[in-house]
Amino acid sequence: MNKLLTKHLPILFLIFITACSYKPIFSGKNYNFEINEITFTGEKDINNIIKNKLNTIKKNSQSEKTKYDIFVNTKKTREIFSKDSKGDPNKFNIILITKYEVKENGKLIFERTSENNNTFNNDSDKFQLEQNEKMIIENLSEKIGGEIISSIINLNDN
Repeated sequence: MNKLLTKHLPILFLIFITACSYKPIFSGKNYNFEINEITFTGEKDINNIIKNKLNTIKKNSQSEKTKYDIFVNTKKTREIFSKDSKGDPNKFNIILITKYEVKENGKLIFERTSENNNTFNNDSDKFQLEQNEKMIIENLSEKIGGEIISSIINLNDN
């Protein structure tokens, strides 16, 4: 039994390592477009997260790719979603409104408005409440960056 295990264990180990290949969704692909310039207005924190998402495909060395300029305007609102019997906030709603334009050689190709929201519970620990809000904003901003990339991919597929 021990000889059988020592003979087959390296083979099984090799199979498990090579069978599992993780690749990020947007960074490993070779797109047929390039983001030339990105201009942001609005919420700084949201813009930084979207910028990091878009920079994964910003500039490549191939010059035959279609080059796009992207203009992004973001706005964040936080509302009280529900109150308890005393009138204290029970739930909050964060809404991120993003307007973005994609231009090619100065010509407007398309513009879209995206509205993403998330509802979360109030917390008596204000530090934890702030951390939850930051995490929600980060997730929604990542989603917006993915939407922008997907819309450009769909544009090139047509």
